[in-house]
Amino acid sequence: MSKARVLVGTRKGAFILTADGKRKTWDVSGPFFNGWEIFHMKGSPADPNRIYASQTNSWFGQVIQRSSDGGKTWEAPGGGVGKSPQGWPTGESNRFVYDVSAETGKPLTTHQWYDGTQHPWEFKRVWHLEPSPTDPETVFAGVEDAALFRSTDGAHSWQELAGLRGHGTGPNWQPGAGGMCLHTIVLDPKDANRIYIAISAAGAFRSDDAGKTWKPINRGLHSQYLPDKNAEVGYCVHHIAMNPARPGHLFMQLHGGVLRTDDAGDLWTEVGAGLPSDFGFPIDVNSHEPQTIYVIPIDGDAGRIPPEGKLRVYRSRTGGGDWEPLTKGLPQQHCYVNVLRDAMAVDQLEPCGIYFGTTGGQVYGSADAGNTWEAIVRDLPSVLSVEAQTLP
Repeated sequence: MSKARVLVGTRKGAFILTADGKRKTWDVSGPFFNGWEIFHMKGSPADPNRIYASQTNSWFGQVIQRSSDGGKTWEAPGGGVGKSPQGWPTGESNRFVYDVSAETGKPLTTHQWYDGTQHPWEFKRVWHLEPSPTDPETVFAGVEDAALFRSTDGAHSWQELAGLRGHGTGPNWQPGAGGMCLHTIVLDPKDANRIYIAISAAGAFRSDDAGKTWKPINRGLHSQYLPDKNAEVGYCVHHIAMNPARPGHLFMQLHGGVLRTDDAGDLWTEVGAGLPSDFGFPIDVNSHEPQTIYVIPIDGDAGRIPPEGKLRVYRSRTGGGDWEPLTKGLPQQHCYVNVLRDAMAVDQLEPCGIYFGTTGGQVYGSADAGNTWEAIVRDLPSVLSVEAQTLP
């Protein structure tokens, strides 16, 4: 029987949850990297033993960790540049190489915000890691300030895909409330040349040539903060999700909207009617039903808490045509947590398992496609990311 593994990144370390295919009883291991922020942790679809993790500390900097035995042991590929008395690596242990503009051939070192001011392009942290679906040694990284990197040697070294920042709209990108972060990377499993990314607050982009050139795919999006309602960029996309069986069919949680595209992002349409709020961060798709999607609405910019203090996952089985609240096992009063953009995931088991973590440190799971929920673990540090693996 296949097994489930859930990878949880938190403000103070990483945790790994494992269960058999029934997903009734869970083992919890961790914390790994105790005291470090783990912004994202994800396993390779090509190798169930390979896991990558983004380890960040305001004092010691950014480190990419890699496990080749399912999370039992870890290494920083390429080696560190020293260790603290506590044994922590100091400074970067991985080489991120920024490239030059694909258009001008000059280094891209600054960007211009909408107020007209110039700002240096800074490397703060890795927000998202996306392993290749076919090669465990290849992994993509989305960073802040927004740029896209790729490693083909198991995270030893990283090269920027400079065509993204070299796109003509690059100087006009601006940060969202959490920074100017490239937080979403979606790889088309049927077309190795097609990559989708999302940046807060620039929007969504697509490459059809393996990252050499990029196209903004924001037609149909809206933003109350943009004076030009047809602006090419400037949209605060929170997350994008896709079922691998239908790679041109994607769903988006926008800063104030839930949208769908049926043509690989050339046009997006609103599908959030019927939700208690069109604001939220995560969105995901059932692994067996490409039209079944999940969102977790929260109040908008002001509180960023569940409406009415009720933690509800909303499911649409019709690609956003209608919605139903999923509440059984979730707190329905006095709940004031948030669920961040990378903190919801699905497994490949049958029925599909759904998992999400909260800023209050709970990780909830459903082994029946969302009909019922249980808290797998409580009282963790604030959860930053949740990813699921299905193991043989």
